[in-house]
Amino acid sequence: MSLDNLLIERDGTTAILTLHRPSVLNALNLALLDDLRRALDDVAADERVRAVVITGTGDKAFAAGADIRELHTLTPLAAREHALTGQAVITRLATLSKPTIAAINGFALGGGCELALACTLRIAASTARLGQP
Repeated sequence: MSLDNLLIERDGTTAILTLHRPSVLNALNLALLDDLRRALDDVAADERVRAVVITGTGDKAFAAGADIRELHTLTPLAAREHALTGQAVITRLATLSKPTIAAINGFALGGGCELALACTLRIAASTARLGQP
């Protein structure tokens, strides 16, 4: 599977999903949410995967929340659809039949914090900052 905004690695029976938009602190845009949804569907179906780790590229952010630049361009109806898409991905993660671990480095704000909270476990670096602005 080729994804532009998400790196996928395997370490034995563990799938490592890395949010990969470092220039915007791994902000959650529609493309990244779609990549994450597809990756979660794939690991759910893969019997070899026993656990999933989610992290962010770089040491500044796990995920800095919604991509405000993208939100600014949306109509009210499109913004509602964006929010529903985000909620669906968070629900998919929260209900995954395999344990999930958020490896939190740097900022985990707004939707990024929700993403971390949807995981079974959270491990935070001393530089981690979680919040709902």
